[in-house]
Amino acid sequence: MSKSILQNSQHIRFNPLKEEWILICPQRIKRPWMGKTEKEQENRNVTANLTNPLLPGAIRANSQVNEHYTSTYIFNNDFPAMLPFDTLEISDGGESKDDLFDWERAYGECKVMCFSPNPEMTLALMDLNSIENIIIKWIDFTKEMSPKYTWIQIFENKGEIMGCSNPHPHCQIWASSFLPNEPRIKDRSQRVYFQKHKTPLLLDYCHRENVNKERLIETNDSWIIVIPFWANWPFETMVLPKRHILRFSDMDGKEIKDLADIMKKLLIRYDNLFQCSFPYSMGWHGAPTGSKYLNENVDHWLFHGMYYPPLLRSANIKKFMVGYELLAQVQRDLTPEKAAEILRLQPNEIHYSKRNA
Repeated sequence: MSKSILQNSQHIRFNPLKEEWILICPQRIKRPWMGKTEKEQENRNVTANLTNPLLPGAIRANSQVNEHYTSTYIFNNDFPAMLPFDTLEISDGGESKDDLFDWERAYGECKVMCFSPNPEMTLALMDLNSIENIIIKWIDFTKEMSPKYTWIQIFENKGEIMGCSNPHPHCQIWASSFLPNEPRIKDRSQRVYFQKHKTPLLLDYCHRENVNKERLIETNDSWIIVIPFWANWPFETMVLPKRHILRFSDMDGKEIKDLADIMKKLLIRYDNLFQCSFPYSMGWHGAPTGSKYLNENVDHWLFHGMYYPPLLRSANIKKFMVGYELLAQVQRDLTPEKAAEILRLQPNEIHYSKRNA
């Protein structure tokens, strides 16, 4: 593999996890930018904003009153995308197998988790014990919902640029009766790789990246964080365990502590990069659950996390997935190796907002 070609010339890379190609065009990063810029996120005083529906004791849009919580707080989404099974009307049947108009009923539950009662306390600013508590809540919820639902998607949309309607740091948890498209493709690709190599795809990938180190951002005893070889977004990262973990619920105490530590270090690097509260969409993928998958061999899976930040050159210039990306395939200007180099140069212990404190 020629490093010169990968760093300096246009080429395509294959993502074996999602079975898709990415076009890399490093020469395009030099082009002048005269397109849309985003407003830099303002440091809004959300603590004093009494209209914030996620504050302890606040009244939400559906007249529900939040508890006066002191750590994390989980409640049912007031406007859920999916409703539980007992709300379905099934008298007229539940599916159709028409080749052109195939459908089946879907049901689920949608939750919101506030990370902290302090609406200015992002994960990057939290202490490690608080982050550990959040991870434990994620694990507990996964254990609780796994017998009932096929897929449990934990995700965080951070920042207005990512469509987040409330600046109070929070995540969402959607449990569904079906396997969504992204994990369905990953399930198939990992299974095929496992059948061929007798080892999990992402575990092999983790070991290779840990040796190569060219795209490595963070590492500790239990985890690594890399910019994937096939990354779509400019500063996209993947969180990978060093041992074979299938689901959130498989982690031990040491791995929980190490995950909190490595997450915090990554998020400090992100914020320090452009000295802003770095926006992203983040989520976790593990082996599917429900009655089918909990009783099936899913050793081809490896639990992992993903961060998809849109920013490209500064706090107000983002990557747009339009045109060629929508109609053909993903194209990126900044190579994963260069992005990793830039991110590694950022401090990972002291947040930019605390440097003069």
